[in-house]
Amino acid sequence: MTIKEVMARCLSHLYVWRIRKWSRNPLTTQKKVLKNLISKAKDTSFGKDHNFEKIKSYKDFVLNTEIKDYEGLKPYIKRVLSGEKNVLWPGKPMYFAKTSGTTSGVKYIPISKDSMPTHTKGSRDAIFHYIKETGKTAFLNKKVIFLQGSPVLEKINGIKTGRLSGIIAHVTPRYLKANIMPSWETNCIEDWEKKVNEISKETIKEDMAVIGGIPPWVQMYLETLKEVGNKDVVSEIFPNFNLFVYGGVNFDPYKKNFQKLIGKEIDSIEYYPASEGFFAYQNAQKSKGLLLCLNSGIYYEFIELSEMKRKHPIRHNVATVRTGVNYVLIISSSAGLWAYNTGDTIAFISLSPHKIIVTGRYEHFISAFGEHVIGSEVEGALKEAMKFSELSINEFTVAPKINPEEGLPCHEWWIEFDVLPTKKEIGQFAKKLDQYLRIRNAYYKDLIDGKVLKELEIVVVKKDAFKNYMKQIGKLGGQNKLPRLSNDRKIVEEINGQNN
Repeated sequence: MTIKEVMARCLSHLYVWRIRKWSRNPLTTQKKVLKNLISKAKDTSFGKDHNFEKIKSYKDFVLNTEIKDYEGLKPYIKRVLSGEKNVLWPGKPMYFAKTSGTTSGVKYIPISKDSMPTHTKGSRDAIFHYIKETGKTAFLNKKVIFLQGSPVLEKINGIKTGRLSGIIAHVTPRYLKANIMPSWETNCIEDWEKKVNEISKETIKEDMAVIGGIPPWVQMYLETLKEVGNKDVVSEIFPNFNLFVYGGVNFDPYKKNFQKLIGKEIDSIEYYPASEGFFAYQNAQKSKGLLLCLNSGIYYEFIELSEMKRKHPIRHNVATVRTGVNYVLIISSSAGLWAYNTGDTIAFISLSPHKIIVTGRYEHFISAFGEHVIGSEVEGALKEAMKFSELSINEFTVAPKINPEEGLPCHEWWIEFDVLPTKKEIGQFAKKLDQYLRIRNAYYKDLIDGKVLKELEIVVVKKDAFKNYMKQIGKLGGQNKLPRLSNDRKIVEEINGQNN
Protein backbone atom coordinates (compact mmCIF):
# COMPACT_ATOMS: atom_id res chain seq x y z
CA MET A 1 0.00 0.00 0.00
CA THR A 2 1.37 3.41 -0.99
CA ILE A 3 1.70 6.46 1.27
CA LYS A 4 -1.13 8.08 -0.71
CA GLU A 5 -3.42 5.14 0.08
CA VAL A 6 -2.53 5.16 3.79
CA MET A 7 -3.17 8.91 4.01
CA ALA A 8 -6.47 8.56 2.16
CA ARG A 9 -7.69 5.91 4.61
CA CYS A 10 -6.77 8.07 7.60
CA LEU A 11 -8.40 11.16 6.09
CA SER A 12 -11.54 9.21 5.18
CA HIS A 13 -12.12 8.43 8.86
CA LEU A 14 -11.59 12.08 9.85
CA TYR A 15 -13.84 13.57 7.16
CA VAL A 16 -16.63 11.04 7.60
CA TRP A 17 -16.59 11.71 11.37
CA ARG A 18 -16.91 15.46 10.72
CA ILE A 19 -19.74 14.93 8.25
CA ARG A 20 -21.66 12.70 10.64
CA LYS A 21 -21.28 15.33 13.32
CA TRP A 22 -23.11 18.05 11.36
CA SER A 23 -25.55 15.62 9.73
CA ARG A 24 -26.79 14.62 13.20
CA ASN A 25 -27.63 18.27 13.87
CA PRO A 26 -29.32 19.34 10.62
CA LEU A 27 -31.36 22.29 11.89
CA THR A 28 -28.46 23.79 13.87
CA THR A 29 -26.17 23.34 10.86
CA GLN A 30 -28.62 25.04 8.50
CA LYS A 31 -29.33 27.89 10.96
CA LYS A 32 -25.61 28.67 11.00
CA VAL A 33 -25.47 28.60 7.20
CA LEU A 34 -28.42 31.01 6.84
CA LYS A 35 -27.04 33.35 9.50
CA ASN A 36 -23.67 33.45 7.74
CA LEU A 37 -25.23 34.04 4.32
CA ILE A 38 -27.41 36.90 5.56
CA SER A 39 -24.51 38.49 7.47
CA LYS A 40 -22.17 38.44 4.47
CA ALA A 41 -24.76 39.72 1.98
CA LYS A 42 -26.52 42.40 4.06
CA ASP A 43 -24.68 45.24 2.34
CA THR A 44 -25.26 43.98 -1.22
CA SER A 45 -27.94 45.49 -3.43
CA PHE A 46 -30.13 42.41 -2.96
CA GLY A 47 -29.54 42.46 0.79
CA LYS A 48 -30.55 46.11 1.09
CA ASP A 49 -33.60 45.61 -1.13
CA HIS A 50 -34.76 42.72 1.06
CA ASN A 51 -34.01 44.08 4.55
CA PHE A 52 -31.24 41.62 5.37
CA GLU A 53 -30.09 43.93 8.16
CA LYS A 54 -33.32 43.14 10.04
CA ILE A 55 -33.44 39.38 9.39
CA LYS A 56 -32.85 37.41 12.59
CA SER A 57 -34.63 34.12 11.87
CA TYR A 58 -35.86 31.83 9.12
CA LYS A 59 -39.35 33.31 9.58
CA ASP A 60 -37.91 36.80 8.90
CA PHE A 61 -36.15 35.45 5.81
CA VAL A 62 -39.41 34.03 4.43
CA LEU A 63 -41.24 37.31 5.08
CA ASN A 64 -38.59 39.34 3.26
CA THR A 65 -37.92 37.13 0.25
CA GLU A 66 -40.01 35.54 -2.47
CA ILE A 67 -39.29 32.37 -4.40
CA LYS A 68 -37.67 33.35 -7.70
CA ASP A 69 -36.50 31.39 -10.71
CA TYR A 70 -33.80 32.65 -13.07
CA GLU A 71 -36.22 35.11 -14.69
CA GLY A 72 -37.02 36.56 -11.28
CA LEU A 73 -33.33 37.12 -10.46
CA LYS A 74 -32.44 38.23 -13.99
CA PRO A 75 -32.52 42.01 -13.28
CA TYR A 76 -29.84 41.51 -10.62
CA ILE A 77 -27.84 39.08 -12.74
CA LYS A 78 -27.87 41.57 -15.65
CA ARG A 79 -26.23 44.12 -13.33
CA VAL A 80 -23.57 41.56 -12.35
CA LEU A 81 -22.99 40.74 -16.03
CA SER A 82 -22.51 44.44 -16.77
CA GLY A 83 -19.62 44.53 -14.28
CA GLU A 84 -21.35 45.99 -11.21
CA LYS A 85 -20.03 44.89 -7.80
CA ASN A 86 -21.85 43.89 -4.61
CA VAL A 87 -25.14 43.07 -6.31
CA LEU A 88 -26.07 39.55 -5.15
CA TRP A 89 -22.91 38.73 -3.19
CA PRO A 90 -19.94 40.85 -2.03
CA GLY A 91 -17.59 41.79 -4.87
CA LYS A 92 -17.79 40.12 -8.27
CA PRO A 93 -18.18 36.42 -9.12
CA MET A 94 -15.08 34.39 -9.98
CA TYR A 95 -16.97 32.67 -12.80
CA PHE A 96 -20.27 32.48 -14.61
CA ALA A 97 -21.50 28.94 -15.26
CA LYS A 98 -23.22 29.12 -18.63
CA THR A 99 -26.19 26.81 -18.98
CA SER A 100 -29.34 26.57 -21.06
CA GLY A 101 -32.81 26.90 -19.60
CA THR A 102 -36.19 25.84 -20.95
CA THR A 103 -37.76 29.30 -20.57
CA SER A 104 -34.82 31.67 -20.09
CA GLY A 105 -32.57 30.64 -22.96
CA VAL A 106 -28.92 30.89 -21.93
CA LYS A 107 -28.50 31.34 -18.18
CA TYR A 108 -25.45 32.78 -16.43
CA ILE A 109 -25.15 31.37 -12.91
CA PRO A 110 -22.65 33.24 -10.70
CA ILE A 111 -19.95 31.28 -8.87
CA SER A 112 -18.21 33.27 -6.14
CA LYS A 113 -14.90 32.80 -4.36
CA ASP A 114 -16.92 31.46 -1.40
CA SER A 115 -19.06 29.06 -3.40
CA MET A 116 -16.35 27.68 -5.71
CA PRO A 117 -14.85 25.23 -3.16
CA THR A 118 -18.26 23.63 -2.54
CA HIS A 119 -18.33 22.32 -6.11
CA THR A 120 -15.26 20.15 -5.43
CA LYS A 121 -15.81 19.52 -1.71
CA GLY A 122 -18.85 17.31 -2.34
CA SER A 123 -17.04 14.98 -4.74
CA ARG A 124 -14.11 14.72 -2.33
CA ASP A 125 -16.42 13.80 0.56
CA ALA A 126 -18.20 11.18 -1.56
CA ILE A 127 -14.87 9.51 -2.33
CA PHE A 128 -13.87 9.53 1.35
CA HIS A 129 -17.16 7.83 2.27
CA TYR A 130 -16.48 5.22 -0.42
CA ILE A 131 -12.93 4.57 0.87
CA LYS A 132 -14.05 4.29 4.49
CA GLU A 133 -16.89 1.91 3.66
CA THR A 134 -15.08 -0.36 1.18
CA GLY A 135 -11.42 0.03 2.13
CA LYS A 136 -10.61 0.29 -1.57
CA THR A 137 -7.76 2.69 -2.36
CA ALA A 138 -5.81 1.11 -5.25
CA PHE A 139 -7.60 3.39 -7.74
CA LEU A 140 -5.73 6.38 -6.25
CA ASN A 141 -2.53 5.20 -7.97
CA LYS A 142 -4.12 4.71 -11.37
CA LYS A 143 -5.64 6.89 -14.07
CA VAL A 144 -8.96 8.70 -13.79
CA ILE A 145 -11.03 10.27 -16.53
CA PHE A 146 -13.97 12.66 -16.32
CA LEU A 147 -15.85 13.23 -19.56
CA GLN A 148 -16.70 16.90 -19.42
CA GLY A 149 -17.29 20.03 -21.45
CA SER A 150 -14.47 22.07 -22.90
CA PRO A 151 -12.44 24.03 -20.32
CA VAL A 152 -12.03 26.90 -22.79
CA LEU A 153 -13.60 29.95 -21.13
CA GLU A 154 -14.67 33.30 -22.50
CA LYS A 155 -14.77 36.54 -20.52
CA ILE A 156 -17.72 38.80 -19.80
CA ASN A 157 -16.53 42.09 -18.31
CA GLY A 158 -13.48 40.32 -16.93
CA ILE A 159 -15.37 37.35 -15.46
CA LYS A 160 -14.47 33.92 -16.85
CA THR A 161 -17.50 32.17 -18.31
CA GLY A 162 -18.16 28.62 -19.51
CA ARG A 163 -19.81 25.29 -18.75
CA LEU A 164 -19.58 24.15 -15.14
CA SER A 165 -17.63 20.99 -16.02
CA GLY A 166 -15.15 23.12 -17.96
CA ILE A 167 -14.78 25.50 -15.00
CA ILE A 168 -14.15 22.58 -12.64
CA ALA A 169 -11.22 21.52 -14.85
CA HIS A 170 -9.54 24.82 -13.89
CA VAL A 171 -9.78 24.17 -10.15
CA THR A 172 -8.72 20.50 -10.01
CA PRO A 173 -6.28 20.12 -7.09
CA ARG A 174 -2.67 19.95 -8.26
CA TYR A 175 -2.02 16.62 -6.54
CA LEU A 176 -4.74 15.01 -8.70
CA LYS A 177 -3.75 16.45 -12.07
CA ALA A 178 -1.03 13.87 -12.77
CA ASN A 179 -3.63 11.07 -12.73
CA ILE A 180 -6.52 12.80 -14.47
CA MET A 181 -7.21 12.44 -18.17
CA PRO A 182 -7.69 13.46 -20.95
CA SER A 183 -4.93 15.91 -21.80
CA TRP A 184 -5.76 19.61 -21.78
CA GLU A 185 -5.50 19.80 -25.57
CA THR A 186 -7.92 16.91 -26.09
CA ASN A 187 -10.30 18.25 -23.46
CA CYS A 188 -10.50 21.53 -25.36
CA ILE A 189 -11.96 19.90 -28.49
CA GLU A 190 -15.46 21.30 -28.96
CA ASP A 191 -16.88 18.70 -31.37
CA TRP A 192 -18.11 15.92 -29.06
CA GLU A 193 -17.77 12.98 -31.47
CA LYS A 194 -14.25 14.02 -32.43
CA LYS A 195 -13.43 14.57 -28.76
CA VAL A 196 -14.62 11.09 -27.74
CA ASN A 197 -12.57 9.52 -30.54
CA GLU A 198 -9.43 11.39 -29.48
CA ILE A 199 -10.01 10.57 -25.81
CA SER A 200 -10.36 6.89 -26.72
CA LYS A 201 -7.07 6.90 -28.64
CA GLU A 202 -5.33 8.81 -25.85
CA THR A 203 -6.55 6.63 -22.98
CA ILE A 204 -6.64 3.14 -24.50
CA LYS A 205 -3.12 2.22 -23.32
CA GLU A 206 -3.55 3.70 -19.83
CA ASP A 207 -4.33 1.89 -16.59
CA MET A 208 -7.76 3.42 -16.08
CA ALA A 209 -9.46 2.80 -12.73
CA VAL A 210 -12.18 5.46 -12.48
CA ILE A 211 -14.42 6.88 -15.18
CA GLY A 212 -16.84 9.71 -14.52
CA GLY A 213 -19.51 11.58 -16.43
CA ILE A 214 -23.15 11.61 -17.50
CA PRO A 215 -24.16 7.98 -18.32
CA PRO A 216 -25.24 8.37 -21.98
CA TRP A 217 -22.01 10.16 -22.92
CA VAL A 218 -19.83 7.71 -20.98
CA GLN A 219 -21.68 4.91 -22.78
CA MET A 220 -20.64 6.52 -26.07
CA TYR A 221 -17.02 6.56 -24.86
CA LEU A 222 -17.14 2.88 -23.86
CA GLU A 223 -18.57 1.91 -27.24
CA THR A 224 -15.85 3.88 -29.02
CA LEU A 225 -13.16 2.25 -26.84
CA LYS A 226 -14.32 -1.19 -27.93
CA GLU A 227 -14.10 -0.18 -31.58
CA VAL A 228 -10.70 1.50 -31.26
CA GLY A 229 -9.28 -1.37 -29.21
CA ASN A 230 -11.03 -4.08 -31.23
CA LYS A 231 -12.08 -5.82 -28.00
CA ASP A 232 -15.28 -7.55 -26.94
CA VAL A 233 -15.54 -5.75 -23.59
CA VAL A 234 -13.94 -2.70 -22.00
CA SER A 235 -12.55 -4.72 -19.06
CA GLU A 236 -10.11 -6.29 -21.55
CA ILE A 237 -8.76 -2.79 -22.18
CA PHE A 238 -9.03 -1.49 -18.61
CA PRO A 239 -8.81 -4.54 -16.29
CA ASN A 240 -8.59 -2.26 -13.23
CA PHE A 241 -11.63 -0.14 -14.11
CA ASN A 242 -13.83 -0.75 -11.06
CA LEU A 243 -15.52 2.58 -10.23
CA PHE A 244 -17.98 4.69 -12.20
CA VAL A 245 -18.81 8.17 -10.91
CA TYR A 246 -21.87 9.82 -12.38
CA GLY A 247 -24.52 12.50 -12.03
CA GLY A 248 -27.12 14.34 -14.06
CA VAL A 249 -29.41 11.41 -14.88
CA ASN A 250 -30.58 8.20 -13.26
CA PHE A 251 -28.10 5.38 -13.95
CA ASP A 252 -30.62 2.53 -13.63
CA PRO A 253 -31.84 2.55 -17.27
CA TYR A 254 -28.22 2.24 -18.46
CA LYS A 255 -26.94 -0.33 -15.94
CA LYS A 256 -27.60 -3.44 -17.96
CA ASN A 257 -25.93 -2.04 -21.06
CA PHE A 258 -22.95 -0.76 -19.04
CA GLN A 259 -22.38 -4.20 -17.56
CA LYS A 260 -22.54 -5.68 -21.05
CA LEU A 261 -20.07 -3.11 -22.42
CA ILE A 262 -17.66 -3.42 -19.50
CA GLY A 263 -17.96 -7.19 -19.11
CA LYS A 264 -18.32 -7.17 -15.33
CA GLU A 265 -20.10 -5.46 -12.45
CA ILE A 266 -18.37 -2.41 -10.99
CA ASP A 267 -19.00 -0.01 -8.10
CA SER A 268 -20.62 3.35 -8.71
CA ILE A 269 -21.00 6.65 -6.86
CA GLU A 270 -23.77 9.10 -7.68
CA TYR A 271 -23.27 12.86 -7.40
CA TYR A 272 -25.92 15.59 -7.51
CA PRO A 273 -24.04 18.54 -9.00
CA ALA A 274 -25.56 21.59 -10.70
CA SER A 275 -24.34 24.96 -11.90
CA GLU A 276 -26.08 26.42 -8.82
CA GLY A 277 -24.15 24.22 -6.39
CA PHE A 278 -23.15 20.70 -5.38
CA PHE A 279 -26.23 19.53 -3.49
CA ALA A 280 -25.80 15.89 -2.50
CA TYR A 281 -23.87 12.67 -3.02
CA GLN A 282 -24.12 8.94 -2.44
CA ASN A 283 -22.54 8.25 0.94
CA ALA A 284 -23.11 4.49 1.13
CA GLN A 285 -22.79 1.59 -1.30
CA LYS A 286 -25.29 -0.58 0.57
CA SER A 287 -28.18 1.86 0.90
CA LYS A 288 -30.14 4.16 -1.39
CA GLY A 289 -30.19 7.93 -1.49
CA LEU A 290 -27.93 10.94 -1.54
CA LEU A 291 -26.72 12.77 1.55
CA LEU A 292 -27.82 16.41 1.38
CA CYS A 293 -24.83 18.77 1.81
CA LEU A 294 -26.16 20.87 4.68
CA ASN A 295 -22.77 22.34 5.60
CA SER A 296 -21.65 23.73 2.23
CA GLY A 297 -22.80 27.33 2.17
CA ILE A 298 -26.25 26.46 0.80
CA TYR A 299 -29.50 27.02 2.70
CA TYR A 300 -32.19 24.63 1.49
CA GLU A 301 -35.91 25.14 1.27
CA PHE A 302 -38.53 22.81 -0.11
CA ILE A 303 -41.98 23.41 -1.62
CA GLU A 304 -44.44 20.62 -2.16
CA LEU A 305 -45.16 20.10 -5.85
CA SER A 306 -48.87 20.66 -5.27
CA GLU A 307 -48.14 24.10 -3.76
CA MET A 308 -46.07 25.48 -6.62
CA LYS A 309 -48.94 27.17 -8.46
CA ARG A 310 -49.98 29.17 -5.40
CA LYS A 311 -48.88 32.79 -5.16
CA HIS A 312 -47.45 32.22 -1.67
CA PRO A 313 -46.60 28.52 -1.36
CA ILE A 314 -45.72 27.04 2.02
CA ARG A 315 -41.93 26.95 2.39
CA HIS A 316 -40.27 24.17 4.37
CA ASN A 317 -36.76 23.83 5.74
CA VAL A 318 -35.05 20.67 7.02
CA ALA A 319 -37.10 20.82 10.24
CA THR A 320 -40.50 20.39 8.58
CA VAL A 321 -39.95 18.13 5.57
CA ARG A 322 -41.44 14.63 5.38
CA THR A 323 -40.33 11.47 3.61
CA GLY A 324 -42.11 10.34 0.47
CA VAL A 325 -43.26 13.81 -0.63
CA ASN A 326 -42.22 15.41 -3.91
CA TYR A 327 -40.63 18.79 -3.26
CA VAL A 328 -39.26 21.45 -5.57
CA LEU A 329 -35.74 22.29 -4.41
CA ILE A 330 -35.16 25.94 -3.45
CA ILE A 331 -31.71 27.26 -2.48
CA SER A 332 -29.96 30.34 -1.13
CA SER A 333 -26.21 30.21 -1.53
CA SER A 334 -22.83 31.86 -1.14
CA ALA A 335 -22.91 32.43 -4.90
CA GLY A 336 -25.65 35.03 -4.37
CA LEU A 337 -28.70 32.99 -5.32
CA TRP A 338 -31.60 33.81 -3.01
CA ALA A 339 -34.75 31.70 -2.53
CA TYR A 340 -33.88 30.37 -5.97
CA ASN A 341 -36.05 27.76 -7.65
CA THR A 342 -33.63 25.21 -9.11
CA GLY A 343 -36.42 23.52 -11.08
CA ASP A 344 -35.41 20.12 -9.68
CA THR A 345 -37.80 17.91 -7.76
CA ILE A 346 -36.60 15.70 -4.92
CA ALA A 347 -38.03 13.41 -2.26
CA PHE A 348 -36.60 12.51 1.14
CA ILE A 349 -36.05 8.85 1.88
CA SER A 350 -34.45 9.51 5.28
CA LEU A 351 -34.48 12.35 7.81
CA SER A 352 -31.70 10.97 10.00
CA PRO A 353 -29.54 11.81 8.17
CA HIS A 354 -31.30 13.88 5.49
CA LYS A 355 -31.04 11.76 2.34
CA ILE A 356 -32.82 12.41 -0.91
CA ILE A 357 -33.52 10.98 -4.34
CA VAL A 358 -33.87 13.21 -7.40
CA THR A 359 -37.35 12.66 -8.84
CA GLY A 360 -37.15 14.85 -11.95
CA ARG A 361 -37.59 18.39 -13.21
CA TYR A 362 -40.53 20.59 -12.28
CA GLU A 363 -41.21 21.39 -15.95
CA HIS A 364 -40.62 17.81 -17.17
CA PHE A 365 -43.78 15.76 -16.70
CA ILE A 366 -46.72 14.35 -18.61
CA SER A 367 -50.14 15.57 -17.58
CA ALA A 368 -51.91 15.80 -20.91
CA PHE A 369 -54.82 13.89 -19.36
CA GLY A 370 -54.44 14.96 -15.70
CA GLU A 371 -52.11 12.10 -14.68
CA HIS A 372 -49.01 14.17 -13.79
CA VAL A 373 -46.47 11.40 -14.35
CA ILE A 374 -42.98 12.46 -13.26
CA GLY A 375 -39.43 11.35 -14.04
CA SER A 376 -38.87 9.08 -11.06
CA GLU A 377 -42.07 7.17 -11.87
CA VAL A 378 -41.11 6.35 -15.46
CA GLU A 379 -37.55 5.49 -14.43
CA GLY A 380 -38.81 3.30 -11.58
CA ALA A 381 -41.23 1.49 -13.91
CA LEU A 382 -38.44 0.96 -16.43
CA LYS A 383 -36.10 -0.42 -13.79
CA GLU A 384 -38.71 -2.97 -12.65
CA ALA A 385 -39.71 -3.97 -16.19
CA MET A 386 -36.09 -4.61 -17.16
CA LYS A 387 -35.83 -7.25 -14.42
CA PHE A 388 -38.15 -9.44 -16.49
CA SER A 389 -36.42 -8.89 -19.82
CA GLU A 390 -33.11 -9.50 -21.53
CA LEU A 391 -33.50 -6.20 -23.38
CA SER A 392 -31.04 -3.39 -22.69
CA ILE A 393 -31.63 0.27 -23.44
CA ASN A 394 -29.37 2.99 -24.82
CA GLU A 395 -31.74 5.95 -24.41
CA PHE A 396 -35.43 6.84 -24.13
CA THR A 397 -37.99 9.62 -23.78
CA VAL A 398 -41.76 9.62 -23.19
CA ALA A 399 -44.48 11.81 -24.73
CA PRO A 400 -48.30 11.80 -24.89
CA LYS A 401 -50.05 10.52 -28.00
CA ILE A 402 -53.06 12.82 -27.75
CA ASN A 403 -54.95 12.48 -31.04
CA PRO A 404 -54.42 8.97 -32.45
CA GLU A 405 -55.86 8.13 -35.85
CA GLU A 406 -57.88 5.39 -34.17
CA GLY A 407 -58.48 4.13 -30.66
CA LEU A 408 -57.72 5.80 -27.35
CA PRO A 409 -54.82 8.17 -26.62
CA CYS A 410 -51.83 6.84 -24.71
CA HIS A 411 -48.28 7.44 -23.57
CA GLU A 412 -45.62 6.74 -26.18
CA TRP A 413 -42.22 5.49 -25.04
CA TRP A 414 -39.58 6.22 -27.64
CA ILE A 415 -36.77 3.76 -26.90
CA GLU A 416 -33.42 3.00 -28.52
CA PHE A 417 -32.57 -0.61 -27.69
CA ASP A 418 -29.04 -1.97 -27.73
CA VAL A 419 -30.22 -4.90 -29.86
CA LEU A 420 -33.36 -4.63 -31.98
CA PRO A 421 -36.15 -6.57 -30.21
CA THR A 422 -38.83 -8.72 -31.82
CA LYS A 423 -42.47 -7.62 -31.92
CA LYS A 424 -43.24 -10.20 -29.23
CA GLU A 425 -40.49 -8.84 -26.96
CA ILE A 426 -41.72 -5.28 -27.47
CA GLY A 427 -45.28 -6.27 -26.60
CA GLN A 428 -44.22 -8.11 -23.44
CA PHE A 429 -41.95 -5.24 -22.37
CA ALA A 430 -44.70 -2.66 -22.97
CA LYS A 431 -47.12 -4.62 -20.76
CA LYS A 432 -44.60 -4.77 -17.91
CA LEU A 433 -43.81 -1.07 -18.24
CA ASP A 434 -47.49 -0.19 -18.14
CA GLN A 435 -48.07 -2.46 -15.16
CA TYR A 436 -45.33 -0.83 -13.08
CA LEU A 437 -46.26 2.69 -14.13
CA ARG A 438 -49.82 2.07 -12.89
CA ILE A 439 -48.42 0.91 -9.56
CA ARG A 440 -46.43 4.15 -9.24
CA ASN A 441 -49.11 6.60 -10.38
CA ALA A 442 -52.70 6.14 -9.21
CA TYR A 443 -54.03 8.81 -11.59
CA TYR A 444 -52.51 7.02 -14.57
CA LYS A 445 -54.06 3.75 -13.36
CA ASP A 446 -57.49 5.38 -13.01
CA LEU A 447 -57.28 6.75 -16.57
CA ILE A 448 -56.42 3.30 -17.92
CA ASP A 449 -59.16 1.60 -15.87
CA GLY A 450 -61.65 4.28 -16.91
CA LYS A 451 -60.89 3.78 -20.62
CA VAL A 452 -59.64 7.37 -20.98
CA LEU A 453 -56.20 6.06 -21.98
CA LYS A 454 -55.09 2.77 -23.41
CA GLU A 455 -51.89 0.97 -22.37
CA LEU A 456 -48.64 2.63 -23.37
CA GLU A 457 -47.04 2.04 -26.75
CA ILE A 458 -43.35 1.64 -27.58
CA VAL A 459 -41.81 3.31 -30.61
CA VAL A 460 -38.50 1.65 -31.49
CA VAL A 461 -35.90 4.31 -32.23
CA LYS A 462 -33.11 3.36 -34.62
CA LYS A 463 -29.50 3.46 -33.46
CA ASP A 464 -28.02 6.97 -33.06
CA ALA A 465 -31.35 8.79 -33.69
CA PHE A 466 -31.22 10.30 -30.19
CA LYS A 467 -27.56 11.19 -30.62
CA ASN A 468 -28.27 12.83 -33.96
CA TYR A 469 -31.16 14.78 -32.43
CA MET A 470 -28.95 16.11 -29.61
CA LYS A 471 -26.30 16.98 -32.18
CA GLN A 472 -28.86 18.79 -34.31
CA ILE A 473 -29.94 21.01 -31.41
CA GLY A 474 -26.32 21.66 -30.36
CA LYS A 475 -26.47 19.64 -27.14
CA LEU A 476 -24.34 16.58 -27.88
CA GLY A 477 -22.12 15.65 -24.93
CA GLY A 478 -20.93 17.62 -21.92
CA GLN A 479 -23.56 18.38 -19.29
CA ASN A 480 -26.49 18.09 -21.70
CA LYS A 481 -29.26 15.57 -21.03
CA LEU A 482 -32.20 14.34 -23.06
CA PRO A 483 -35.48 15.16 -21.24
CA ARG A 484 -37.14 11.99 -20.02
CA LEU A 485 -40.65 13.44 -20.24
CA SER A 486 -42.47 16.02 -22.33
CA ASN A 487 -46.04 17.25 -22.04
CA ASP A 488 -46.18 17.77 -25.79
CA ARG A 489 -44.77 16.06 -28.89
CA LYS A 490 -42.16 18.60 -29.95
CA ILE A 491 -39.15 16.44 -29.01
CA VAL A 492 -40.46 13.15 -30.40
CA GLU A 493 -41.52 14.81 -33.66
CA GLU A 494 -37.97 16.12 -34.12
CA ILE A 495 -36.55 12.71 -33.21
CA ASN A 496 -38.93 11.17 -35.73
CA GLY A 497 -37.04 13.09 -38.41
CA GLN A 498 -33.87 11.25 -37.35
CA ASN A 499 -35.73 7.94 -37.08
CA ASN A 500 -36.87 7.65 -40.71
